[in-house]
Amino acid sequence: MLSTLIFSVLALSALGSSMAMIYFKQPINSALSFIVTLLSIAGLFALLGGSFLFLVQIIIYAGAVVTLILFILMFLNIKEEHLPQEPYKLRWIVFMSLLISPFTAILIGTIHSIPFAPLHLQNFGSIKAVGMELFTQWILPFEMISILLLIALIGVVILAKKEVTRD
Repeated sequence: MLSTLIFSVLALSALGSSMAMIYFKQPINSALSFIVTLLSIAGLFALLGGSFLFLVQIIIYAGAVVTLILFILMFLNIKEEHLPQEPYKLRWIVFMSLLISPFTAILIGTIHSIPFAPLHLQNFGSIKAVGMELFTQWILPFEMISILLLIALIGVVILAKKEVTRD
C-alpha cells in the first residue's frame, strides 16, 4: 500500500514536472523542472530496487548533466525578449499529443501483451546486471546512440561557430 502511494507520487511528480519543463518560457525554470523530473525517476528506480540505476540517475543526470545545462544557460544569458514568440504553443502541444496518441495506444497494447517477470529480480539494477545486459543484448543500440550523440555534438559546435563568427 505504501509503495503504491510512493510510486503514484513519484510518477505524478515526473509527469507534472516534465510537462512544466515544456510549458515554461524561461530556460532556467525548464532546467529546474528537468531536475525534478530526473529526481522523480531516480526515486522510481529506488522503489524498484535498482540501487545502481538510482545512483547513476542522481549523480550523472541530476548532478552533472543538469549542472552543465545550467552553466550553458548562464553563459548564454538568454533573456525572454531574445526568445521567439510562441503564440500557438498550446495548439502545438495539443497537436503533438494527438499525433503521438496512436503510437501510445500501440505501445500500451504491446506492453500488455508481454509477460512480465516479478519486479524484484535478483541483482536488478546492480552494476553487473546492467553491464551484462547493456554490453551483450543492447550493444548495437548503445553504440548507435553514442554515434548519434557524437554527431549532435559536432552539429552544436558547427552551429556555435557560425553564431560566434556572425557576431
